[in-house]
Amino acid sequence: MATVCIHARDLTNVQWEILNTLIPEPTSRRDRRGRPWKDRRAVLNGILWILRTGAPWADVPDRYPSYQTCHRRFQQWVRSGVMKGGLEALALDLKARGNLDVREAFIDGSFAPAKKGAPKSEKQSVAKARKSWRLQTATVCL
Repeated sequence: MATVCIHARDLTNVQWEILNTLIPEPTSRRDRRGRPWKDRRAVLNGILWILRTGAPWADVPDRYPSYQTCHRRFQQWVRSGVMKGGLEALALDLKARGNLDVREAFIDGSFAPAKKGAPKSEKQSVAKARKSWRLQTATVCL
């Protein structure tokens, strides 16, 4: 097992013990060719760094495996459900220790920009609003 340098925001040993059993060991090729797999903990720390900072994948710090490795493994783990299971396991651990209260939660939508085009829920400006003859008549009579 590789020695892992722990940085301030990386997974703790307790957190890694929870996740170690949930993240499968990658299988070697039968012909024994190719490069050895990068350490799962280091890759996960790189992925969590990206998720925490919101930085582009290419900005993964050198202390983690390459951004291509982190991104590829992230995609594999998302498709296979490993990421969901890991995050749920960490949340349950926090809840069991009394450090997480899920009765009140918020979703920040500031990073979800609206697409161009008129969304159905958008409030139209007065100038663009469709006017029926009844509405126009009522407005004049009032």
